Amino acid sequence: MFKALLLESTNKKTVAQVRLLDEDLIAQAEVLIDVAYSSLNYKDGLAITGKGHIIKQFPMVPGIDFSGIVRHSEDPRYLQGDKVVLTGWGVGEKYWGGLASVASVKADWLVPLENKLSMKQAMQIGTAGLTAMLCVQALLDAGLQPGDGEVVVTGASGGVGSVAVALLGALGFKVAAVTGRVLDNSEYLQSLGATRIIDRKEFSQLGRPLDKQCWAGAIDTAGSVILANLLAQMNYGGVVAACGLVAGFDLPTTVMPFILRGVKLSGIDSVAVPFEKRQQAWQKLAELLPDSFYQQACCEISLEQVIDNAELITQGKITGRVVVAL
Repeated sequence: MFKALLLESTNKKTVAQVRLLDEDLIAQAEVLIDVAYSSLNYKDGLAITGKGHIIKQFPMVPGIDFSGIVRHSEDPRYLQGDKVVLTGWGVGEKYWGGLASVASVKADWLVPLENKLSMKQAMQIGTAGLTAMLCVQALLDAGLQPGDGEVVVTGASGGVGSVAVALLGALGFKVAAVTGRVLDNSEYLQSLGATRIIDRKEFSQLGRPLDKQCWAGAIDTAGSVILANLLAQMNYGGVVAACGLVAGFDLPTTVMPFILRGVKLSGIDSVAVPFEKRQQAWQKLAELLPDSFYQQACCEISLEQVIDNAELITQGKITGRVVVAL
C-alpha cells in the first residue's frame, strides 16, 4: 500500500482525497521510485481544484514534479538507491504524478540529482525553479549583462518569480519585482535580491503600443495585458522571457516593439525540455541559489495539507515555494 492524493471525477466535478492505494494500481514503467518530496505548483492547484482543464484522464494522482530514490530500474542509467528528480513530461496530468509516496515513470524523464542538492532542496526549486532558470538563461543567451539595465520580474511573489529574483540577484542584476502584494511581500522580495518593488496595478491597464523605455530584460509569468505593457516598455534590443499565463493567455500587442525597437520575445517551456538542457539548468541552479533562498522562500507541508493549499495557490495567496513531504 502507498499513500497518495487521488483525483476522481464525480458529476463532472473534481474530487480530491488522500487515500491508501494498492501498489498494483500503478502503471508499470521503467523506473519505480520511492518519493521523498513533491511540491505544489500553480498547475497542480488548477488540477486539484478542478479550475483548469489540466487532468487528461481520471482517476489521477497529481503532482508535476518530485524527488526520490530509485527502488527498481529496468534502465541501466539508474540503479537502486540513486537519487533522482523529475519535472514535467505530462506527469501529474496524463500519468500518475508526485503527490504520492511511490511513482513509476520512464527513465528518459528523470535527471540524476545534483550532488550539491538534497532531495528537499530539489523540490524547493522544483518545476518553478527550473522554469525560472530557463528564463534567466534565455536572457543570458540573448547577450543581456548586469550593466545593461534593470530587469523586471512579474508575479515575483510566486514560485517562478521568487526563484527568478534570487537567480538574477545572484548574477548581479538590478531587479524590479512586480507583485500584487506589495505591503505583505516587499521585505521578502528585497531579501531575495530585488532592488525595488512595483505594484502590479501599474501594469493592469493596457498602455500605448510603444511606451517609455524602462527595462533591459523581463521575465513574465502573467501574459495578457501585463506582458503587452512590458513589451511596450522594453529598451531597444531588450529581451522578454515569457513562461506563464496567470493573467490570461491573450496578448493584446502590436508588432511595433519588435520592428521599431528590436525587442525579442522568448517563449519558455519546461515540460518537454531535452535532457542536456534540463541537466545544465539543474547544475546552474545548484551553483547560483544561495543558502538563504531555501530558508526564506520555501515552506513545507504534509500531503494532507495539499488540498487546502491548492485553493490558496489558485487565488494568488501563496508566497514562494511550497514543498510537500512524502
